[in-house]
Amino acid sequence: MGTLDGKVACVTGGTRGIGLAVAKAFLDEGAKVVINGRDPVKAQKTIDELNAGDNVFFIAGDVMKREDCEAIVNGTVAHFGRIDILVPNAGGGGDPGPVAEMTDEAMEVPMIWNFWHTFWTIRAALKHMIPQGSGRIMAMSSVEGKMGKPMVSGYVVSKHAINGLVKSVAHEVGTLGITVNALCPGAIETDVMMSQGPGAAEAMGLTYEGLLDLFAQESAIKRINESEDVALVAVLLASDAGAGITGSLISIDGGTSPY
Repeated sequence: MGTLDGKVACVTGGTRGIGLAVAKAFLDEGAKVVINGRDPVKAQKTIDELNAGDNVFFIAGDVMKREDCEAIVNGTVAHFGRIDILVPNAGGGGDPGPVAEMTDEAMEVPMIWNFWHTFWTIRAALKHMIPQGSGRIMAMSSVEGKMGKPMVSGYVVSKHAINGLVKSVAHEVGTLGITVNALCPGAIETDVMMSQGPGAAEAMGLTYEGLLDLFAQESAIKRINESEDVALVAVLLASDAGAGITGSLISIDGGTSPY
């Protein structure tokens, strides 16, 4: 028996990195899982690797679009009959650089990718969770949602916005059997990090390896975590053990954030 037997989860950006680790952990605990991504070929490879049979299902969609976000959530319900767990995980940064030189697009991209996608999927999921009287929502924030970081203000602002949304929604649905929390990882070397990290490092006058070392030295444990560390916390929050945890910004950053 798994701690999530009979539950249905939806994980955006679930074909790689943290999202994939979360999806795998949910499957291991008995849940049925919908993973989302933009590349059906990559998704099929992921599904083959998960080897979970009919318990995993892929829904293609671009989370930068409201209608796709709604279709991902509603498609989960259409396929598995309900949605118990939502993890708006997809996201990333915009072009790194100082605020004085930022374009509007450099701020808009991470706001849509991170915050608006989270808002759209949460809103859609609540339309199903409220009538059923239960649900678990874990938005993917970041250590940067609790502190500042130069040259990546778009990313930082979007993650702060997610944290505010989580705390507000938690109070709206706290008596309805629904918990809403934010996962706040520190640096984790996923393929997303490897693709976007060098640009951010260059903007900060560092090499990519130097950036990783900076993140490690900012922590108490002097290393960066792995995707599986985030996934284990997600399982806790999705399970009965997480019933009393809501409106929280949960750090998984090795002691980096100030609170």
